[in-house]
Amino acid sequence: MAKVELKQPIVEEISASIKDAQSVVLVDYRGLTVEQDTQLRKSLREAGVVYKVYKNTFMTRAFKDTAFESLTQYLEGPSAVAISTEDATAPARLLSEFAKKADKLEIKAGVVEGTMYDAKGIASIASIPSRDVLISRLLGSMQSPIANFARVMNQLAEKGGASAAEAPAAAPAEETAEAPAEEAAETPAAE
Repeated sequence: MAKVELKQPIVEEISASIKDAQSVVLVDYRGLTVEQDTQLRKSLREAGVVYKVYKNTFMTRAFKDTAFESLTQYLEGPSAVAISTEDATAPARLLSEFAKKADKLEIKAGVVEGTMYDAKGIASIASIPSRDVLISRLLGSMQSPIANFARVMNQLAEKGGASAAEAPAAAPAEETAEAPAEEAAETPAAE
């Protein structure tokens, strides 16, 4: 009974971590040096990704009846889990980048925004830029036409500025020329 009591807090910790997760990725970390593991943990931590090693049985219990239950089939051998609640592509992207430098790191599978992906699927998810990069690209593409429009309007205003200054001077002259003709037309009718 004491063993169950010791295991329950760990399962609850995993459950709490995945509760609001946008993505969960499983990796096999065997063969990584201490230095590589430290580097990996640091880069994931800086991106707001939780990275921990748990026993497979604990993860199986925590994943049960959640969107991540499909990952239990990949829980064989040493497994570490990367969990992100902010950026859905961050774990896949960072782990894939790191796996290029440290070929011992093997991505097993993951769930991103409710969809299960195998290692190849996670690799394709990794090619998606981060949310911040996508937002900045969107804003850049929206800003470009607005900036071009503003430039054109400014150029028209500058070109039109000289003719606009002449136009008001010409307009009163035309009005005065038209006014006597109207008055003259009204005068004979009045008589």
